[in-house]
Amino acid sequence: MIDVSNLLQAQKPLPGNYFAYDAYVSGDYEIGLIENRAGARLIAFPKLLLEAMYIALEQETGQASGVVLYNCGRWWGKNFYRRFAEEIKQYYGKSIAEMEMVEFSECIKQCWKTYGWGVMDIDLSYYQQGYLVITTTHSPFAQAATPSNKPMCFAEAGLLSAFFTQVSGKELGCVQTACESMGEESNYFVLGIPDRVEKAQAWLTEGQDHQTIMERLCVNQAT
Repeated sequence: MIDVSNLLQAQKPLPGNYFAYDAYVSGDYEIGLIENRAGARLIAFPKLLLEAMYIALEQETGQASGVVLYNCGRWWGKNFYRRFAEEIKQYYGKSIAEMEMVEFSECIKQCWKTYGWGVMDIDLSYYQQGYLVITTTHSPFAQAATPSNKPMCFAEAGLLSAFFTQVSGKELGCVQTACESMGEESNYFVLGIPDRVEKAQAWLTEGQDHQTIMERLCVNQAT
């Protein structure tokens, strides 16, 4: 007969949610010291700083401000992926490539929320057509941007492009197709092979919405 007590003792406890806010963030808020559970320093910055960043870049670089922020996001995304992968490996004992999709999805969504970047969701509906859609809400970048008739989360788009390029092992471009700064309920980011996904930029200029853009991308992919 199996000794249930021995069986229970032999089982390894399942690791909890590594990025849960109460467990992940600690520090002395009075002196401004914030760390993650790995001991790495974190920095918090106010909405006013983001607003000033948008204004300053617009004044200094004009229409190129979006490109500047996107490229900054690319650099940020590469570093973010490295830290994320290291922490995942250390805590769960396996690499991102070894994780089930549901595990990876829950980790990145909780990490995104804990870092104060809003709420993320991953839509795999267009995976067979070669596209990944990321949805975010309550984005501090969208909230800091001035109301506009075009998407304004350039840094987020760059971050997602670099991060999922590292995850997939393939170079991926990212185009934002809807933005809270435009009065939309959510921010939509479409990831795919750069030459394909960049077609969405022209349709954005035409004033097409996210759903129409996705339909066009899928039609182009099929032809």
